Amino acid sequence: MTDVKVTDRRWWAKEQSDAGDAPEEPKLKPKYVEDLEQQLATKDAEIQRLIGQYRSASSEFDDARARLRKELSKDVERGRRSLLVSFLEVLDNLDRALESAADRSDPVIQGVSIVRQQFITTLEGMVVKRVDPLGQLFDPALHEAVSNVPSPSGTAPNTVVGVIRPGYLIND
Repeated sequence: MTDVKVTDRRWWAKEQSDAGDAPEEPKLKPKYVEDLEQQLATKDAEIQRLIGQYRSASSEFDDARARLRKELSKDVERGRRSLLVSFLEVLDNLDRALESAADRSDPVIQGVSIVRQQFITTLEGMVVKRVDPLGQLFDPALHEAVSNVPSPSGTAPNTVVGVIRPGYLIND
């Protein structure tokens, strides 16, 4: 009988060596698989880089959006305050007109007084409050001193004894 020796040359088949002195381990993968794995690794690295860029751009965009909202809010508030200051000048003129009126029973004067009161109610609805400092201690954060006069008898020093133009608080 003759012995037949079969050598398996398939790439996935391993040759069993009993001595363990095989010169080189045969490649277990064909060349095109190695090329595809290398391309996959390159593409994965590119994807990770692009994801990082996307996250960075998204973060910058969110920051810019928040900053623009904040600036817009400030601009709207500035415009609102400017408009309210214009209205407050009209209210001060209504007060001066009523103070200079000689006859309070005149229907026109009473009508102006009603309009003034309606105007004040509307401003209070917009969170505008008139500051009445007469008789209170002077507070430089709220009041603006025009002159310093001696305290009348019975009043404490640094007390507001006269008001030339009333002040207003917005959103307080």
